Amino acid sequence: MPTALELRGVRKTFDGFAALTGAHFSARWGEVHALLGENGAGKSSLMNIAAGLYAPDSGELLVDDNPVRLSGPRDAARHRIGMVHQHFKLVKPFTVAQNILLTAPPAAEDRTHGQRLRRITREIAMRAQAIGFDVDPGRRAESLSVAEQQRVEILKVMLAGARILILDEPTAVLTDQEARSLLQTMRHLASEGAAVVLVTHKMADVKQFADQVTVMRGGRTVATADPAQVSVAELVRLTVGATSSEATRTEAGKAGASGDVLLSIRGLRGASSSGRPALDGVDLSLRAGEIYGLAGVGGNGQGELAAAIMGLPGALEGEMHLAGHGDLRATPAPERRGLGIAAIPADRYGLALAGALSVAENFAIGQAHLGSYGPAWRLDRRRMEREAGEAVAAFNVQGVRTMRQKAALLSGGNAQKLVLAREFGKKPRLVLAHSPSRGLDVRAGAEVHARLRAARDAGAAVLLISEDLDEVLALADRVGVMTRGRIVGEFAQPADRQAIGQAMVDHG
Repeated sequence: MPTALELRGVRKTFDGFAALTGAHFSARWGEVHALLGENGAGKSSLMNIAAGLYAPDSGELLVDDNPVRLSGPRDAARHRIGMVHQHFKLVKPFTVAQNILLTAPPAAEDRTHGQRLRRITREIAMRAQAIGFDVDPGRRAESLSVAEQQRVEILKVMLAGARILILDEPTAVLTDQEARSLLQTMRHLASEGAAVVLVTHKMADVKQFADQVTVMRGGRTVATADPAQVSVAELVRLTVGATSSEATRTEAGKAGASGDVLLSIRGLRGASSSGRPALDGVDLSLRAGEIYGLAGVGGNGQGELAAAIMGLPGALEGEMHLAGHGDLRATPAPERRGLGIAAIPADRYGLALAGALSVAENFAIGQAHLGSYGPAWRLDRRRMEREAGEAVAAFNVQGVRTMRQKAALLSGGNAQKLVLAREFGKKPRLVLAHSPSRGLDVRAGAEVHARLRAARDAGAAVLLISEDLDEVLALADRVGVMTRGRIVGEFAQPADRQAIGQAMVDHG
């Protein structure tokens, strides 16, 4: 049988930086092929070439053993290649059906736009049910949670007819049950002859669902193996280039007894951006010196709760009382930073960083509005760049050649570390971390986790919101479950994983 997708000797540079140097990859029809590597290893760059987003500087791309030169994503789609990106590409004002309609092929029976939209709506409902996704075709993309946007992107590629599916961190924001259902669907598609490329950092997904695994490091391909024949420890060693004890999630930190209540939330109610009820009487107490892990299926109010704490616009009822300050609801977002509230949003490029601005500007933006670098019309850019450089070094942000480099050029893990450098630059009292290691590799995720533990150990209250139950169980001192806009259960550590999962299901 011909090879579905092959890349040979691929080289790609960006602004003089070599992202790929002689990389190669090969996936066969009928298999799930995992692609592992640290952030910045070149995985996404290589797959973006396969999807037609980038043109290689040199090397070959073959589909069905035939060399092809792709002129763009539409050309890739004609070769039945579809990619679900880690950072979503939805048109926010459009509905789910309208977004999928943009890439779905027309049908002979479609005579009007309305007929085509109705057909797509039916197909979305049918495919979503088959996968186990709860997706409303009529909802606008801007009203969807990160997890819901992920589901739409997966449906969009599948309904476009792709037989070579490239999924970049597809389970990063899914619960255990959703991830298992999705990956079982991918296995089913492979069994029917499709080729599935799974870009992931989750070793369990590789071991359980992949037929082959390729490891990249530093822009090169270092190994391809059968996951059944190689240990997790060996995969980690190939990924990071040295033996690592971080083959699995670390256990929750051993902090001492937590302190006084720092943030008290009572009866919090509010609507999503689409106007639908999102928060339905949230009661939550965060104590100094603890990590409170909030688990649950995405789209159950976690995003709205995070927005409420960050101070993003939205009508709220209830109380958010910060010790030593009072009710937070009337306090603007910039002033909350002055109160010691640090935020790590789920959408790091949409809410935490401005990709077109420099590394120094992104670092300084949190304090510039307070006049820390002088008046807005005469900022002390030398000081900005000096302090940004110190923070970049302290937080081990890789890939920064100059403080004037655009933040958009950083890999996902290093972009997240830049956010951490800014948010933890001043000792925070309260840390909001929403899916902080989403899409990160083992090493980058471990560094993020270490920073959260350090903040907790320094006395901060940390609210960890994550759809990754492994992450919650590894970090949290207490665990809550959020469903349908309210917290339906709390668990002391060590928490029973099955009991947490049952709480999600019972109230789902």
